[in-house]
Order: sequence, then C-alpha cells, then structure tokens
Amino acid sequence: MLTGIITFLTIVEPEYAYVPPNEKVVNSEDKDLNKFHQVSFIQNEDQEKLIEQGKDFFYKETFGNEVFFTDIMGLFDGAFSFPTITKAIIKLNGKGTDNLMVESAQKVKIGDRTIEKGELIETGLDVPKGAYVPLGVKFKYDEGNLKAGISCALCHASVNQNGEVVQGISNNDLDIGLMLALATNSASYFTHTEMESIKQFIKDENRVIENSEGNIEALPNIEQLEEFVDREVMKWPKGSNDTTIDFKNNPVQTIDVFTKGDQPYGWSGQGQIGPFKGLSAAINNAHSQNMDSVSQTAISNEVLNIDKELYLAILLQNAANEKYRYDPKTGVKPSEFFSKVDPTPGADGVNTLIPSSTYPRASYMTSVGLFSSSDGLRTWEQQNAMSAFMNTLEPPKTGLKATSKTSRAEGRIVFENAGCISCHGGTYLTNNKVIPSEEIGTDNSRAMGFKKLENFFASPSIYDPETPVPLPENPIVKEVQMTKEQELQLRLGWAFGGSEGGYKTISLYGLYWSAPYLHDGGVAVGPNIEKDIGVPGTIFKGIKPSARNSLLAMIDSNLRKKVIIENNKNEKLRTAHVSGKGHEYWVDTSTGFSKEEQQALIDYLLKVTD
Repeated sequence: MLTGIITFLTIVEPEYAYVPPNEKVVNSEDKDLNKFHQVSFIQNEDQEKLIEQGKDFFYKETFGNEVFFTDIMGLFDGAFSFPTITKAIIKLNGKGTDNLMVESAQKVKIGDRTIEKGELIETGLDVPKGAYVPLGVKFKYDEGNLKAGISCALCHASVNQNGEVVQGISNNDLDIGLMLALATNSASYFTHTEMESIKQFIKDENRVIENSEGNIEALPNIEQLEEFVDREVMKWPKGSNDTTIDFKNNPVQTIDVFTKGDQPYGWSGQGQIGPFKGLSAAINNAHSQNMDSVSQTAISNEVLNIDKELYLAILLQNAANEKYRYDPKTGVKPSEFFSKVDPTPGADGVNTLIPSSTYPRASYMTSVGLFSSSDGLRTWEQQNAMSAFMNTLEPPKTGLKATSKTSRAEGRIVFENAGCISCHGGTYLTNNKVIPSEEIGTDNSRAMGFKKLENFFASPSIYDPETPVPLPENPIVKEVQMTKEQELQLRLGWAFGGSEGGYKTISLYGLYWSAPYLHDGGVAVGPNIEKDIGVPGTIFKGIKPSARNSLLAMIDSNLRKKVIIENNKNEKLRTAHVSGKGHEYWVDTSTGFSKEEQQALIDYLLKVTD
C-alpha cells in the first residue's frame, strides 16, 4: 500500500492534498453574495470564482513550506516518519479519525519523555473518511524525495465522528509541540522559546562563522540547543502553538476562522487594514513568519539581536537534508552557502515569498517585510481568495439541547443585564476593538510579541493588486489608508508607543467548537466539573475540555480560581505563560446572578448561531 501511494504521487500526480467535496462537509460555505463580506482592493472581482479558489488554497496551499518542514526541520526524519504515518492511515481502512495514532519509528527521548519504538503517538492529526493523507497536509514528490507541507486546514478544520469535515473550527487536540519536538532539527524553531541568549549554548569557540560585519562569531552547540528547544515546545498544550519571534515561550490557542464580522484579526488584532479589513494581512503573517524561520533573516538583528549570518547558520547547521546543511568548516559565509541552494531566490526564506514594498522593514501589512505569493499569480491573490472563502464559513449546528425551554431567551436577557453586550454587541457579538491588556487583566507577553519591530518599521503600502509574480521592475505601489482610529488601534495591537499591547474582542460565534477559552487556552474544565480542572486536569490527561463547563469557568469566579490554581501548579504551564487568568467579568452570585441564570447565559452563548 505504501509503495502504491508513493507510486501514485510519483507517476500520476507530483503532489496530493485532500480537498473535501461538499457532500463530505458538515458546514458548507454560505455563498449568498448579498451577505458576502468582500472588502478587497480589486474591483469587479468574480466573487464566486474567488471563493472556489480560496477553498482550494485553504486545503492545499503550503507556499512551499515542504522545504522548511521536511528538508530543514526534519519533521519526518525522526520518530514521526512517512512510513509510520502511511501505516497509520492504512490501519483506518478508509474510516476517518480526529486523532491519528502513529507508531514511533524509533526510540527517542525528548525533554523528560521517552518514547519507545513502536509506541503509539497521539498526534491530533485529522484524517477524513476515505482520505489518503491527514487534513491540511500536502505530500509532494520533489528532487527524488517525498516531502510534506501544511496548509490552513491543518489547524483550522477538523473531522467529526462520522469522518466528515467541519470547516473553520480549530483543531484543538493537534499536538504541534510534540510533533516539532520529534523533528531532528527542531532547533530551527528556536526563536519561539523562552531564551535569555543564544550565547548560553556556545561551548566550542572553534565552530565559528564570519558575520555581516566581518567579525567572528561562534555557533551554539547543536545537541544542547536541540534539547532545549525540544523541552520548550513540549510545554505547549494541544491545540496551541507559539506564533511570535520574540524569545518568549507563549503559545496561543488556535482560533477558529469564522471571520465574517470578526475583524480585527489575530489575537492582538494586528490585522486591521488592507484587503478584507486586514484578514489577508493576518493570513500572510501566518504563512510568511510561522511557516518558515528562514524568512526572518533580514529582521533577525533588529528583533532578536542576532546577526543575520549567525541566525542563518543556526537554522541550517543541523538541517535534515544535506543539501541545506551548513558546515562552518567550509569557511563560506552562511548567506553565500544558502544562495546556492535557495529554492526561491529573490527573497529571504525557502517559502514562495516576494519582498514587500517596504522590505526589509516590516509594516502593518507584514511583520517580516515579505509577502507570500506564488509565481504565475497576482500579488496577494492567494491570501485574498482564502479571505473570501473564510468569510463564507459559519459554525455548524451544535445539536445541543437547552437546559430548559425558556433558557435561551432568558440567557439573552442575562447577557444584556450582565453587561456582556457592552463589548460583545452587534451582529457578530463583538465591538471589533483591541482592548489594552492591562484592562483585560491577562498575561501581556503575547500582546507584546511585535513590540521590537517598532524601530524597524515603515508606513503600510501594497503593490497594485494586478501586479504579477514574479515582480516586474518598478511595480506600482499603493499606500494603504488608515483612519486615525485605526492607527491608534494598530499601535495598541502591535504594542507600539510605550503601550503594553492589547487583545481583540473576539466574536462569540462558534463558542461550542472553540473550548478551552482565552487567548492562552488556559480556561479548561472537563466533563467532571469537580475533578477535570485546568489544563493539567484535562488536556494533559487526554480529556477534552467541555464547552459548557469551560464557559462556566469564564463567568464563575470560584470555578475560575480553581482553574488558575491548578494551572499555576504546573511548571510547564507557568513557564509557557498559560494560566487562564484575566477577563474577570463575572456572572455569578458575587454580581447577583443565580446558577439558573448562569446556565441560561451559557445556553444562549453556545447555541447563538443554531
């Protein structure tokens, strides 16, 4: 069977990713163009075509990150391998799963955990009924090797008990941290850890490179850095990952992508302007920054205080594929070595990227000064198509029964009387604002993630939307307009101007599908409200958080206190800034509400889109 799949990839089609047909999707797209939230720079765009393209990109487009994850990080070279993934899918016998169990290809020790050869690994990968690969994973045969990359669907879609695809919900049991730790060069993700200085890993002054200033710098020890990064990413609870390059280990809960009306975008609200009210900018940030560490080379000195030559050498010194592995003994500068193997010359990174109009400086349109764009298409065409598609997605019906016949109507009254409506009003139950982190009372480490970019920043601009890729000489550049209010909100979302950053007021659509809650995913309570408390009592034990009980912990001060206590007992969570603290807006006896009113409010919130 494995041979057959590889032959299929090699001879019949060079790449394969699963795109679900409508009959295998629980919540198909709402293509009523009268409700379509299209705010693009392109006039007279064929919106139906754009939506169809967006769906295809959502499930298949990797922007070439197969090179980073396969050839540099070595995601499939260790215990987690192509043969064991394929074997696990064959064992499904055509049935779907929301948690692919993969046999370890070898015995490994990562952090404090030892995994024996043949031991089953819970990945959280979803495989739809009848699919040959996990949802959101693209297999590609390139340069004589099998490679794999990831698309939006890996984190922002899931599979139900019937093997059908639920579009737009967060894959909240995906164990990203574990899979990264199993890679042979997880150190290539070192910027997403709590690190004081890379100098703490320099043990051999003979392994050196010449930096961009002509000075000699020593490289960190490969084994020690790898072990450190493994321990750091293993702290991430399932369903979360670190998304900022700031030497802070602060994973965020994966968000849903029911994006219509939910602007600004990103936890801190950094995506606010440009096509689709900033959604395209947020999509670009995810693909250009989080899927390719090499793309951060130009900003490494300003953001990380690491010379770009040293930065590049650190990423490549233990690359899985010898083609990309940098050896300091050659005496060649890392950038000179990389230029000879770069699969996408013309821009930093190994993904399909182009320099932005502000490169190398960042802007409110791109945190790394680059845009994700593929040859043969227009600039931002892919992001805009995905934005269009995501704006058609709506949460599926929950199937929940209310606790009483009148509880949902009563819940709306409680929602208003408790003051929730002051922030979560309007059609999409959000005021579309960024709120200062000190006002919300949550850990501000994530809100401060972009702060170091302030001194390496430019006014936002974008290429004319008809500009082709590859870029022509002297492409037309258009300034991105901002209102005064948007500028103030963006400065808060990016933690500029001396602020401590902020977090967006999220839409309350789809709460049933997004437990646990808060940006850190720390508000987690399982089915047993007495025992399944906090992340240690749920996710770390393999128990899925209950939407109803977790939402109760959002509004009940006593239950939240228990959640925070349990989270703080765990050293991994403490050092990964996961506490469940903040958003202390109580609807309980302390504010004059009964338990019946609490449940009515929860019924209303969980079923608001039914």
